[in-house]
Amino acid sequence: MDAFWLSLVMIFMAELGDKSQLLALTLATCYNSWVVIWGIFFSTLAVHVISTALGWSMGGVLPADWIMFMVGISFIAYGFWTLRGDSLDEEEQSCKRTIHPFWLVFSTFFLAELGDKTMLGTVSLAAAHPFIPVWIGSTIGMVLSDALAIMAGKMLGRNLPETAIRIGAGTLFLIFGAYTMYQGGAEFSPRIWAGGAIVIALSALYFFRHLLTRSQ
Repeated sequence: MDAFWLSLVMIFMAELGDKSQLLALTLATCYNSWVVIWGIFFSTLAVHVISTALGWSMGGVLPADWIMFMVGISFIAYGFWTLRGDSLDEEEQSCKRTIHPFWLVFSTFFLAELGDKTMLGTVSLAAAHPFIPVWIGSTIGMVLSDALAIMAGKMLGRNLPETAIRIGAGTLFLIFGAYTMYQGGAEFSPRIWAGGAIVIALSALYFFRHLLTRSQ
């Protein structure tokens, strides 16, 4: 798949049911929807130029098969992250009137996306694909996903089927991650695959550790 469309689709899926969608919907109840969308767009451009540059610089260091293998593992981890879901804290749920709405949306999303799975997903994509298509595609994918949340939320009164969306997006990430791992590691030894399985198991344990604490 073309790098632009791959980045657009993967980041769009990463945003489904994510905290950023909930944040976009919350801000759109406080401010004009177009102001929120433009704030998200320019904030995402800024964040993803950083993440794309990081991934692109990494891509020139590692062999292509290793890159694909590790990208597949990271996508599976993002699938676990998506299935777990996120929630907004009290500060993010409140409306602020102290600064211009555009700059509030810009700064809020910039800080929220630092270290988020969409930023890390862009790093992974850029490690294996050209800089500009990944940067633009990932930005548009995120904006489309958040704009969809705003429109659907206003139509449904904010009663989005978050669980179903999260499960669907997370499952797609797991499938795509497994396929990407196979593409890169088809010739790898069983020892390398065992190491990858351990990393996946540890990531699953990390994201679903709350289920273990509940059962105890």
